[in-house]
Amino acid sequence: MRTMRSWLINGMLAALLLAAAAVGVPACARSTTTGKASPPAAAPSAPPAAAPAPAPAPAAAPPPAAAPAAAPPPAAAPAPPAETMAPPAPAGRGNPPPPPPPAPAVMPPPVTPIVSSTAPTPDPRVGLKAGRWDAAQAAWNMRMLSTTPPKGKVLGATHSDLAFSGNLAIMGNYNGFEIFDISNPAKPVLMQTYLCPASQNDVSVYRNLLFMSSEATNSRSDCGFEGVPEPVSKLRVRGIRVFDIGDIKRPKLVTTVQTCRGSHTHTVVTKQGDDANVFIYVSGTAAVRSADEVPGCMDGGIDDPNTARFRLEVIKVPLRTPDHAAIVNTARIFQGLPVPPTNAERAAQDQRDREAAAAAAAARGERGRGGPGGNAANGPGRGNQGPPTGPNQCHDITVYPEIGLAGGACAGLGLLLDIRDPEHPVRLDAASDANMSFWHSATFNNDGTKLLFSDEWGGGGQPRCRETDKKEWGADALFTIENGKLKFHTYYKLPAPQTPLENCVAHNGSLIPIPGRDVMVQAWYQGGLSVFDWTDIDHPREIAFYDRGPVDATRMAMGGSWSAYWYNGVIVSSEIARGLDIYELVPSGLITENEIAAAKTVRMPYWNTQDQQKLVWAPSFALARAYLDQLARSKGIGDDVIAAARTSLDTAERRAGAQRKTALTELATRLNTAAATAQDQTKARLLSTAVTDLAGAQR
Repeated sequence: MRTMRSWLINGMLAALLLAAAAVGVPACARSTTTGKASPPAAAPSAPPAAAPAPAPAPAAAPPPAAAPAAAPPPAAAPAPPAETMAPPAPAGRGNPPPPPPPAPAVMPPPVTPIVSSTAPTPDPRVGLKAGRWDAAQAAWNMRMLSTTPPKGKVLGATHSDLAFSGNLAIMGNYNGFEIFDISNPAKPVLMQTYLCPASQNDVSVYRNLLFMSSEATNSRSDCGFEGVPEPVSKLRVRGIRVFDIGDIKRPKLVTTVQTCRGSHTHTVVTKQGDDANVFIYVSGTAAVRSADEVPGCMDGGIDDPNTARFRLEVIKVPLRTPDHAAIVNTARIFQGLPVPPTNAERAAQDQRDREAAAAAAAARGERGRGGPGGNAANGPGRGNQGPPTGPNQCHDITVYPEIGLAGGACAGLGLLLDIRDPEHPVRLDAASDANMSFWHSATFNNDGTKLLFSDEWGGGGQPRCRETDKKEWGADALFTIENGKLKFHTYYKLPAPQTPLENCVAHNGSLIPIPGRDVMVQAWYQGGLSVFDWTDIDHPREIAFYDRGPVDATRMAMGGSWSAYWYNGVIVSSEIARGLDIYELVPSGLITENEIAAAKTVRMPYWNTQDQQKLVWAPSFALARAYLDQLARSKGIGDDVIAAARTSLDTAERRAGAQRKTALTELATRLNTAAATAQDQTKARLLSTAVTDLAGAQR
């Protein structure tokens, strides 16, 4: 979630029972569009037997290249495809357990949001009524545009991560993936349901290619639902599946790259100036597979040069021949790391929670799981061989190719990497923190001077936002990057306490492209969505939220937002139990109409949150007005200057051609002079530059 820890991920039993996957389809990857998906042809790629030494950091970063083209968006949203029936199951093929009750034909309307410059008191998120489809809702400064419940063969499957291309939102789930046309975010259209059970089935996209992670032992090369009961089998797929989705009605599985520890998550990495290839960093957290299943896989300690632990697998995908995708490096970025610090107080809390959960399960007449643990088919899972060491793999890596850096959330530590040569990443720094239980994911601010790490305390399947839980646990840790080193500042955690019936902890989010500010939306599972401003890194502040009540009123049931990402004007969320949700921000004193309008001018041809792209604002009146609003909010420049500038912008906008250009040029000159004595000179200069650029854009 991108994890639910080993008890949710590893093993066919866990993947099927805990995901409560939908009614099975016996044929491989049946499409729910008319026609049959092309049969997949797996092409295993064994890693090198020995890992090469990391290359030295390059002397200078190459200049950024233009953003690649996206897969062409559909011209119009067609009607939802009818599901096709699969042929009878051959003997021995399995079926997953039945799904939960379907959603009603008409979903309850979204709540009307509270709009204000101060957080509502009392917090409306506290005490919300439970319900899978009819839970009570609370919203502040943001509005739900649509909710699209899962149906058919993915109803009941755990919905995982998101990727975007053109007008398409691609949502992974533990039964495969779905593709939606979100041209009209109020009415998304399901274009494709592709069935191929595994976990986590996290997805990324690049041009016409879709990449999907597989780590669970039930994942089969023929995408069947019966799993792989044998401890060693050539049918098992654990690694990266590569699809061609140029025709979204007929996705084609091009190849599969097998890895020694599967792929819990992955990251698409572009190389500046290289338009012929794309790279994938594989984060596999399972036990090392047998060499009988994948030749070349070997277990061992940190000093063993051939061990499949303590390395980052790098896959190279030639864009013209993606079927030739293969592992090209196993970077040893984990050598010499310290053992992560422990937290006795938090460990004691975890033990009390495990005991309480076991007692509750016993009272219901159930057999408790006994807490997170390994799986017999997987061996020791994330554990190391021998004495304790530092991390031997990352959970998730966010790359920022345009600045040549990556943030590695590596379970026990946070890493800063140099990726100017993406095939040979080099570690620059590592951060440790006893308050961080499980370093989960990372997000840079737009100028690359800050780095946020989330902590998935409890693995995503536990309630970790209760009134009694410390604000430093299961939170975001905020760092600045200074001379290639990480400097800790503070934490941010969801402010509203959640119930013991709601799995809640920091999870996946993205920047919102509000110019001049560092604003982020983040998923907190059943804690909902939180939008917060971390421009002042020492004082992060929530400025909008959306939340539902628990999925179940009687017990802790998995649900909530796995991922919440801004994409081309809207916020899209993958809700584990409830499907696809889309939201928009509402103007308030904390985010003005001009700031939202400026954010909407940033359009991406594609988007993978873990492949962070630089946000660039084209010259616009909305951009200039957004900076004016920010200066007015902070009193960063005189009220008389702001009033005069607003009037001048309005006047210039009513003009055209040379007259508009002259008016803007004169305004830019006055603003540049005023910036010299402004309280916030940096923001004032951003304003004058925005007006200058706007003048230059006139014809």
